[in-house]
Amino acid sequence: MATSNQTERIHKALDTFCIELPSWGFANTGTRFGKFIQASAATTTEEKLSDAGQVHRYTGCCPTVATHVLWDFPEGLRSTRQVMGWAEKSGVRIGAINPNVFQDQIYKHGSLGNPDPEIRQAALRHILDCLEIGKQTGSRDVSLWFADGSSFPGTASIRQRKKWFEEGLREVHAHLSAKQRMLVEYKPFEPYSYHMDLGDWGMALILSRVAGPQARVLVDTGHHYQAQNIEQIVAWLLSEDMLGGFHFNDRRYADDDLTLGSIDPYQVFRIFHEIIFFEWEADRRADIAYMIDQSHNLKNKIEEMIQTAVAAQELYAKAVLVDHEKLVRHQAKCELIDAEECLKQAFATDVRPALREWRRTKGLAEDPLQAFRESGYEERAARERGARNQGAVASYA
Repeated sequence: MATSNQTERIHKALDTFCIELPSWGFANTGTRFGKFIQASAATTTEEKLSDAGQVHRYTGCCPTVATHVLWDFPEGLRSTRQVMGWAEKSGVRIGAINPNVFQDQIYKHGSLGNPDPEIRQAALRHILDCLEIGKQTGSRDVSLWFADGSSFPGTASIRQRKKWFEEGLREVHAHLSAKQRMLVEYKPFEPYSYHMDLGDWGMALILSRVAGPQARVLVDTGHHYQAQNIEQIVAWLLSEDMLGGFHFNDRRYADDDLTLGSIDPYQVFRIFHEIIFFEWEADRRADIAYMIDQSHNLKNKIEEMIQTAVAAQELYAKAVLVDHEKLVRHQAKCELIDAEECLKQAFATDVRPALREWRRTKGLAEDPLQAFRESGYEERAARERGARNQGAVASYA
């Protein structure tokens, strides 16, 4: 259990720790083999924001919601005022804006990397519209993920597609306001199996630098090969001042969208450690947007997000407890066991009592999940949305 001094450090850290929720995580989803319906799942943008508000109400660390244009702003710019009103009503704000340049049929062979210049322009127009939505909602970040790539050797010019991406991202950057950032995401495979145009963090780094000074790299913890050292990528991006944000989730094999920390909590702890260690050495806070990117088709949507937010708080609190002065001394002397023990001891500390005390000081329930379950919100949502969700089953069949 944390000492009184450690508890004070945890409380101070939790006062500034926030993690953004994904709107799409509250709607019915499935796998490529089928869609599984929950009676209480959100069916509208208003309901997604209402559900997100419940997570923030009980955890106190999720004040913003990432939105997906097309899914959450079906009428584009005309939707912004209404969506902002729903968010305010639910006690949250609109966070990162996510363009959609992968769903329409025209993107079969790519978006900004498509050989057809008209399709490249269509994708660019959509992204620029998303920037305008972000300006109206006061959102700082636009998160860019591209499904572009190829599945067979020789079917695409890899170098030419890189040039098209450079041109497109420069144009996007030129339309950013002074307060906006563009976060460039990467993925090694899926949907394409031979090459992805932005296949790893190095490619995202190069294109971000080509785009301009307000571009940064976004790290999705599920978008990596098996056994890849993600915290090393984080450390390198921090040293280059190019780490802009995270999409947190966990995975057993690939991009599984599993609950944060459900498979490898020590990895999440190590990532947080690298960030906090950097901040301690640099004597400044890293400008990083923490976001969740999970969409569960089996777990209850709101309960899973509460579970995720609490796990993030706990793992961040553990990372705060690493004794950096001692760690640096052991590293300098190559005292391997002692250096490693600095991390292991912090990770082994039970921070849950400190979190419960922090929640009490904030007027929050000590057990967020239990408090939500006792609120009756889930049952009311199931009654109000059940018929619509049942209709979705019929239409899907």
